[in-house]
Amino acid sequence: MNSLTKSVIALAFVFGGALLGMFSRRWVPGEYQASESKDVVRLAMGLVVTTVAIALGLLVGSAKSFYDTQNAEIAQLAGNFVLLDRMLAQYGPDAKDARAALRTFLDRQIHTQEQLLGSSELYSDIKSGTAVSESTWNEIQMLSPKDDDQRFFKQQSLNLEVQLGQLRWLMYEQNAIPFPSFLLAMLIAWLIVLFVSFGIFAPRNPLVLAGLLASSVAICGAVLLILEMYHPQLGLIRVSDAPLRAAMRQLGR
Repeated sequence: MNSLTKSVIALAFVFGGALLGMFSRRWVPGEYQASESKDVVRLAMGLVVTTVAIALGLLVGSAKSFYDTQNAEIAQLAGNFVLLDRMLAQYGPDAKDARAALRTFLDRQIHTQEQLLGSSELYSDIKSGTAVSESTWNEIQMLSPKDDDQRFFKQQSLNLEVQLGQLRWLMYEQNAIPFPSFLLAMLIAWLIVLFVSFGIFAPRNPLVLAGLLASSVAICGAVLLILEMYHPQLGLIRVSDAPLRAAMRQLGR
């Protein structure tokens, strides 16, 4: 179930809570609808509103931080590709096979992303790129340095290749972290209670219905943003592959 589907279901429950409150008003005894009762309920719901606002704010901030981390890792991955190619270029003509393997590695990474758009997680096919990555490592390992400079560039190239592997697997593991379903369920439960209270004391007219619907859409839009930014490899908000494409243009120069 993708983020949009979850958000639409949340919208149905939240707005359904408002409708439930409006249609159950007829069974609420008249003395319960007195101004004193309304004031107490409003005070109690004010506490719920504050709780929901704090929870949403923290979740949006956390999701945005996770999304920014993924973007930074993509940029670092692209930078390491370019730097590794420069190191191999400084090694000399003997490293041309290693540079070709590196270019194939990056090309595979970009094309894997294109094939997975709309169907699966970006970079989730990272395991299939392991063999290509190992071929680059093997090409670097087979280099035979003739002086101290070449030994330095070979060692630095191996270090960068290790960093590339670490970043790729780190991204793979981060994308495997599920969003806490219990936290989402609690948030939706708070919203349902809140909108039921709105509906109980709200007049039944189109303007009120439109206002409650707009509020439900706005709140569930925030839920959608949270879910999307926690999974930036699929859905509506994606991590851009622009740094990798920019790196590809630099390789081999």
